[in-house]
Amino acid sequence: MASTFPFSAIVGQDEMKQAILIAAVDPAIGGVLVLGDRGTGKSTAVRALAALLPKMPAVLGCPYACAPDANASVCDQCLALKGAKPPKTHLVPVPVIDLPLGATEDRVVGALDLQRALSDGVKAFEPGLLARANRGFLYIDEVNLLEDHLVDLLIDVAASGENVVEREGLSVRHPARFVLVGSGNPEEGELRPQLLDRFGLSLEVRTPDTLPERIEVVKRRDAFDRDPQGFCARWQKDDERIRKKVQSARKRLPDVLVPDAVLEQAARLCMQLGTDGLRGELTLMRAARALAALQGDATVGDAHLKAVAPSALRHRLRRSPLDDSGSSVRVGRAIEEVFGQ
Repeated sequence: MASTFPFSAIVGQDEMKQAILIAAVDPAIGGVLVLGDRGTGKSTAVRALAALLPKMPAVLGCPYACAPDANASVCDQCLALKGAKPPKTHLVPVPVIDLPLGATEDRVVGALDLQRALSDGVKAFEPGLLARANRGFLYIDEVNLLEDHLVDLLIDVAASGENVVEREGLSVRHPARFVLVGSGNPEEGELRPQLLDRFGLSLEVRTPDTLPERIEVVKRRDAFDRDPQGFCARWQKDDERIRKKVQSARKRLPDVLVPDAVLEQAARLCMQLGTDGLRGELTLMRAARALAALQGDATVGDAHLKAVAPSALRHRLRRSPLDDSGSSVRVGRAIEEVFGQ
């Protein structure tokens, strides 16, 4: 099995690492969009986090890795088992599934298993990429270049949390809840607003601009490529600390309090920026709560809001013909106005 670059060994890119950790603590936030230069560790960070997360319990034999939890969303096969004796379970790694730009719709949503249909005369469903990504991460590189029909499909699945396939006499419904992670270069094209709005957090990454940081990135990458196992062993303790931190945060999350005063500040900030709808406030609240859980705090405060506001709101701003400032600058100004210096 190929080694994965350790999450704790990634140099810099603090906002990206924070956003991915927040999404891992609370997947309901809605995924992470990473825009910026190539070769800045976007896909490395996602795979590294998934590799350090603890294995998850799943129903044995389920092609969708459904959770054995009685309250979890499950497929038709697991639904039929409910009410009987508890299903057998096993531990599986958190999946990270790549969705290629040229993927067909059948490959993404699933289709008729032709081999079984021809050999056995049986209509059976062959799960697609959405099924494999259930309870994990769905990663789309160059997401801004994704074809429109796949964008429409992702929007529907992201909104409902399930994939429905009805074709060739098949009718299949299965859970498809995943953390959607997209990356791309904004200079190569813009995302459709409907898909952009589905990402909970958005961040901008840049190539390191200091000499020591660039040298450290090259040294660590070279050390990993020359001896992956030895390099991973040196960072194992740091990754283990992050793993325990995420596990503790997940347990703590339901008990983290969000005072009304904090909600008022979140609403003021969104009103100051003129964001459409209320998804900005919801994401801001959930991200701040997840960050508080990560930091071991029992109550969300202004500091948590300010820390997550840029990533939660920068992609929700309307374009202003009278203000050509970047979205990060506009969010920063609004934070100063609402919270003070």
